[in-house]
Parts: sequence; structure tokens; C-alpha cells
Amino acid sequence: MNAGDNKSYDDINVTPMVDLYLVLLLIFIIMTTAGVQSVKVDLPKASNSSKDEGGAKTKAITINNEGKIFLDTIPVTLQELEQRLNAHKSKHPEFPVVIKGDRQTQYQGIMDVLDVVGRLGLTKIGLATQGPAK
Repeated sequence: MNAGDNKSYDDINVTPMVDLYLVLLLIFIIMTTAGVQSVKVDLPKASNSSKDEGGAKTKAITINNEGKIFLDTIPVTLQELEQRLNAHKSKHPEFPVVIKGDRQTQYQGIMDVLDVVGRLGLTKIGLATQGPAK
């Protein structure tokens, strides 16, 4: 036996241990993010009825930049608007209404139309907007 054979090893090769730690760290990161992304919620159910319930056609109310009001494409006053919507409501109690206001329209004109729609008790109201320009 040689005197050099009894020499103790002072250094340990830690490369396999670092690889193991990195793999474990990667697994924990993946499991943590997967757990956060999979939040369980109870989603509402959609009805099977068609969107056009009994011929309840959508009514479009348009207010142009001069403050004139149109029901579909027919010019009306606020009183005529209320009368025509009320007549349509007697035939179709749950019909949707879409309100389109010009960008230059006075806010009061849109509020007057919303007031008429609110007095009639209509609940399916949409405000038409245009997406941002790209």
C-alpha cells in the first residue's frame, strides 16, 4: 500500500445534488402555479330557449348629434317613443332595447331616453359602443 492511497477526500462533488434541488424547485413552481390557475367556480347555466322569444324583436333607439330621437329608423319625440314602446311591450313583455348615442350627443338626451325606458319597466337594455381604434 502506498502512502498516497490512505489520503482522505476533502471535497465532495455536489453537482448531482444541485441538479436534484433544481428539479425539485421546478416541480414545486409548476405545481404551485397550476394550483392557482385552476380555481373552481360554479358557472351559471344558460337556458335552452332561443334568443328570439316569441318574436320579441330588438328595438333600436338612436339619438343623433342634434338630439333627435329615432325608434328603429323612424324619427319620434319622447312622448311618441314612450307610446310606441308601451304598445310594443303589450305584445312582447320582455323585449330587448339597444340605445345608440352619437359621440357628440348631449348627455341629457340619452338620460331622457333612459328615463322613458325605465318608466316602462324594460330590463333588457344595451348601450351600443364602438371599440377603440387600433
